Amino acid sequence: MRLPDEYLNRMQKRLGEGFPAFLRAMEETPVRGVRANPLKIAPEALAGAVPFALSPVPWAADGFYAAAEKVGALPAHHAGLLYAQEPSAMLPAPLLDVKAGERVLDACAAPGGKTTQLAAAMQGEGVLIANEFVYDRACVLSQSVERLGVRFRAVVSADLAVLAEYFPAYFDKILVDAPCSGEGMFRKDENAVREWSAENVERCILRQRDILDAAARMLRGGGRMVYSTCTFEYGEDEGQVRGFLARHPEFTLKAEHLLLPHEVRGEGHYAAVLEKAGGERGEARPFPLRRNTQAERAYAQFAAAFFAAPPQGRLTATEDGRLYLIPDEMPALPVRTLRAGVELGAFDGKRFTPAHALAMALRRREIARFTALDGTQTEKYLHGETLPCADADGWCAVGWGEYPLGLGKIAGGVLKNHYPKGLRNR
Repeated sequence: MRLPDEYLNRMQKRLGEGFPAFLRAMEETPVRGVRANPLKIAPEALAGAVPFALSPVPWAADGFYAAAEKVGALPAHHAGLLYAQEPSAMLPAPLLDVKAGERVLDACAAPGGKTTQLAAAMQGEGVLIANEFVYDRACVLSQSVERLGVRFRAVVSADLAVLAEYFPAYFDKILVDAPCSGEGMFRKDENAVREWSAENVERCILRQRDILDAAARMLRGGGRMVYSTCTFEYGEDEGQVRGFLARHPEFTLKAEHLLLPHEVRGEGHYAAVLEKAGGERGEARPFPLRRNTQAERAYAQFAAAFFAAPPQGRLTATEDGRLYLIPDEMPALPVRTLRAGVELGAFDGKRFTPAHALAMALRRREIARFTALDGTQTEKYLHGETLPCADADGWCAVGWGEYPLGLGKIAGGVLKNHYPKGLRNR
């Protein structure tokens, strides 16, 4: 790997005697990992759901080192039991120390690894808003939280300065995993090496400053913020935090971590824990609900047969007849919103068709109409094939063992496949 000379000069000054060890580490194979999704499976049970060995990541209770390069075709991935994530990237979310029932913002959330970590720690209670400024990346983020079955969240795509106008002092916890020069990506992404420049570092520093200032406005008094990057630049890491503290004396630095690839088993990451003084806490307008009585009646008929224990929340509808289940605590979102709560399905004026997102948000114990597949049947289902099925006619959740994968509709001994075409194995 040919690294930029200017980058090497900077790292030599930063690391001193540790620089030769760093250079040797940069020639090694990238480290890979996966994280269990505790919303669906206990971390200790994940080893039985994947065909490769796992060993624990020391800074993430649900994280594991894994030699597997691609996991996307595995049933465990389709079922949302795991998330492929570089081990160092698992560091910042646990430092935020989120609790059930809190208001939490993931300010720069795509592709979704840290968002889903926060969701797991919140145990299904509270409000989690995941923001990604770049809309295409926000779409990827939305797919990630849907696959992992996160119900109590909204995915938005907004400039943080705009978001701060609506949520002053609102959030208990904020994660800022900021856009950066990406030096921790060098071993696994040659594009990151090619795109590096001193000028880009300076652009990142300015962008990070604006992001942090906006996030500071949204954190309540007494709240916690974690700032992180996947780069080693002092100006983007420690220097950025020192500048922030100089501008915001109401904040205190509680802890600071720098993971380097020659010192830990990982690609590297930086994280700082900041706490805000005072007791100010803002409020927001409640989420506005739109009623569609016909759609709600059709959903109620579906729900009576489908659920053993229906998920709780408030119903809202879109103009085209789609129904969503909104958590009671969800605030109004006056910015571009991709998802809020869980999509239940759509009503076309005659019938209700459940959404794939609904199946992914459920646990086995909540479903009355459930068709469990064995390994061979699961493979066929994930390829989009129909299957013979002796269960009663009607909609059902389809599962790999006890874990929901998607939906099917049974008619005359045949299970019609409703797994989304874009998600199927090829």
